[in-house]
Amino acid sequence: MSEFLQRVEVEIQNRQLVSRSQKILVAVSGGADSLVLLHVLVSLAEKNRWQISVAHFNHQLRGLASDADERLVKRTAEKLRLKFFNSGADVKRFATRSKISVEMAARKLRHEFLARVAREHKISIIALAHHADDQAELFFLRLLRGAGGEGLAGMKWVSRSPVDKKLLLIRPFLGFTKIDLLAYAQAQAVSFREDASNASADFLRNRVRHELLPLLAEKYQPGIYQTVTRLMEIVGTEAEFVSAAAHQWLAKPSPAFEHLALAVQRQVVNQQLHAHGVTADFELVEQLRRQMGKFISVGKDLFVACVAGKLNWRTTAAEIFNPAALTVSLAKRTVQFGGRKFSWSRELVRSGQGGGPVKARMSALELLESFDADEVGLNIILRHWRSGDRFQPIGMPKAVKLQDLFVNAKIPAARRHELILATTAAGEIFWVEGLRIGEQFKLTRETKAKLEWKCSVLPV
Repeated sequence: MSEFLQRVEVEIQNRQLVSRSQKILVAVSGGADSLVLLHVLVSLAEKNRWQISVAHFNHQLRGLASDADERLVKRTAEKLRLKFFNSGADVKRFATRSKISVEMAARKLRHEFLARVAREHKISIIALAHHADDQAELFFLRLLRGAGGEGLAGMKWVSRSPVDKKLLLIRPFLGFTKIDLLAYAQAQAVSFREDASNASADFLRNRVRHELLPLLAEKYQPGIYQTVTRLMEIVGTEAEFVSAAAHQWLAKPSPAFEHLALAVQRQVVNQQLHAHGVTADFELVEQLRRQMGKFISVGKDLFVACVAGKLNWRTTAAEIFNPAALTVSLAKRTVQFGGRKFSWSRELVRSGQGGGPVKARMSALELLESFDADEVGLNIILRHWRSGDRFQPIGMPKAVKLQDLFVNAKIPAARRHELILATTAAGEIFWVEGLRIGEQFKLTRETKAKLEWKCSVLPV
């Protein structure tokens, strides 16, 4: 047994890719990678009692060359006395009709064919020939497109079929380079066909393969393929952990969204967008996460806002009010809500020394206020602006619509929904972020206890 064959067998065993006596459907294109995979698995089959079958999908992208690929795979299967399954489709026409790229169309049709064959013949494992070079190419392609942790994780040694989750896709060559595969093909006289389109500089993947990766290997890191493969595995396991934490929070939202780790917050938003069929780019996720309650357009007649971590969807741009609210006992000393940290203290005031109203001390990230503690009460509610809210700021003779105050203060519409306000347990507003305190709750000479109030903006 060759050294390469031994190394592949060790990977299959250590990673538990295939058990003894299992059926394996090998996807074979006609290129070196897949024909080497077929040769390797057949060489190990008798020892492990595997039942090997061959599947080939003709994409009809290269005319006579595509047909020649199919004939080679069929002859190879017949020579090895293996079951052979084939199918094909006009991928370009399907891509145009479906309004997707040719690459995506080819992948979709190929996986549907493989899943169909596997189901019909009661095969649960499909073997694919992706290798370390493919991983490195995928890493840099996704890096250039700004992918996150899950995207940079790349392909897994074992994954579920995108068509049928009951079927497993295994990739025994992910730890091996193209050079390893070609050396084995030469040593074992494995016949294969070259795809001329792989040399074309018209495709970004080919430029990464033939220009970027060789440059990195020659000038910067000779072991670039192994380094990237290791990095993708590390990133992948960490991304899986964050994804699982986000999934768990969505099922049971505790603790509060703002208490979650930043990576988990992003993944919570990300998962909900994906579930709704919306592309979750970084800018959109950050907008939703940082601007709670603000509705953002994500398509024709489709708007979304994040409220306490959960996404709300609407088909109209009509003004939406953030329903998030938190009841707080002032027996506590601090609480977080809506991206703000609130803290307070209660102090007794000598009779007749309550004084007049205290002007708020303000900075860009911090607000300090003083209230009559007895007027406020022992329990308060923190929430956002709601339709119909009325408020009497200090110095005004009567309560007015909060919306009118926002307009007069020239507070932008989007900003109004982000601001926090505080009410008594009975619902009377005594404080609105960025505005004056409530008239009824100011300090007077009759004040017996003072509530010192601090609001700070949490770092993002």
